[in-house]
Amino acid sequence: MLPKFLLADNSQQAPDTIYVVHNENPRFIIESDIDDFWSNQHIHWIDEEPQNEEFVAQLVEEAEEFLEIEFSQEFDEDEEEEEE
Repeated sequence: MLPKFLLADNSQQAPDTIYVVHNENPRFIIESDIDDFWSNQHIHWIDEEPQNEEFVAQLVEEAEEFLEIEFSQEFDEDEEEEEE
């Protein structure tokens, strides 16, 4: 079973861009600046885009929360390595 969200990048083509991939239906990819994910988002729909704007907003919020957790865990791991 695949995770609900995945992080992706393309450092050769777009080094300042990060992608959050939603693997469940409706599948989509949020593309944004790595330094400011919350203000410059573009959604690429793999499946048909839902017409319910509240549902789309909820999905985007879940993607943002996923990214925040991933970044905070990465930051915590970096701090632990520095302490060793």
